[in-house]
This record gives sequence, structure tokens and C-alpha cells, in this order.
Amino acid sequence: MKKTLYLMRHGQTLFNVEHKIQGWCDSPLTELGIKQAEIAARYFDNNKITFDHCYASTSERACDTLEIVTHHKYPYTRIKGLKEWNFGRFEAMDEFLNPKLPYGDFFVQYGGENQQQVQDRMVKTLTEIMEKEDHHDVLALSHGGACANFVRAFEEHNIMHYRRGIKNCTIFKFIYEDGIFSCVDIIEPDFSELETK
Repeated sequence: MKKTLYLMRHGQTLFNVEHKIQGWCDSPLTELGIKQAEIAARYFDNNKITFDHCYASTSERACDTLEIVTHHKYPYTRIKGLKEWNFGRFEAMDEFLNPKLPYGDFFVQYGGENQQQVQDRMVKTLTEIMEKEDHHDVLALSHGGACANFVRAFEEHNIMHYRRGIKNCTIFKFIYEDGIFSCVDIIEPDFSELETK
């Protein structure tokens, strides 16, 4: 049976603006991030998309985005498996300290995760969610690095292909069947109305 997963990145945060490395550490949504989530909600509203279950990373920025996007209408489960990449001692440091991509195993020596661990965690978490019998239309709120590594795990099955640089509130639509996720659409909300004139 085919099921649908909407995997989404959170709105802009204080650390995004300050160019801080933000993995397992957290910072609140900015005023712009809140407005981004409100605009992203229109995709679900205009297409009359409803959910039987919703999940969010335990990070506040993901939970707050989910609540805004769903107009506080859905109960949801906070789950650690949807958290961002753990960057170890680089957490909350300046982004310019990041190594060049791909990060690979770089953060392990500093107490963080390697790329394969992030991908495996996301795949395991989302597979367990979608395998639940009553889960047919699911929304999951996560993070840029975590989403990117999840999408890459099923690259050969994807109809829409991930491009480096996931914008805030990007929505990935997946069809799930027989243990395989296929990305069928990538929705980047139009934030042009928020641009200062």
C-alpha cells in the first residue's frame, strides 16, 4: 500500500541569522521564520492536505514550525530520531569553522555523528513511522542536514532530485511503499512577499 510522507525543514532561526552551527543545540524561530512557516502552511491548505499523524524533532525550532504550519490543529509526537546532525563540540560555533563538504566522519573526533549515522538514524526513524498500520498521510518536521541525508539515501528511487542547499520550510513529498521512499515533489514556498522593498 502506498503511503505519503511530507518531510519539512523548520523556518529561519536566530542561529541561522547569526551563521552559527546548529545541530543538537537549539535557537528560536525569528519573526521571519514564523512568517515563513505561515506561508508554507498555504501549500497544505490550498491543496486540502490533511494528516493522520504528525511528528517533529525534539528541537524547539521544529516543533514551533509544525504547530504554525498545522494551525495548532494536530497533536504531534516529538521524536529524537528526527533531530539534526550532531556536530559535537562545534555546536553553536561560527559556521566558517565547518570543513568543506562532504563532512563525512569529521565531527566524530569532536563528539558528534558521522554522515552515515545521520542517514541511518533518519531512515530507521521514518521507516518505523511509516510502517505503522494507521499511518497513511504523515507530516514530519526536521532539519536541513538530516533531510538532505535522508533524501540521498533513496536517490535511485527519487523522481525529484535534491539540490544542495535546503531552504527554510522546504517540503519534500515522498511516496512510501515496500520499505522504499521515493521523492516525488520538492516544494520551496514563495517568500517574495517577505522581501523588504
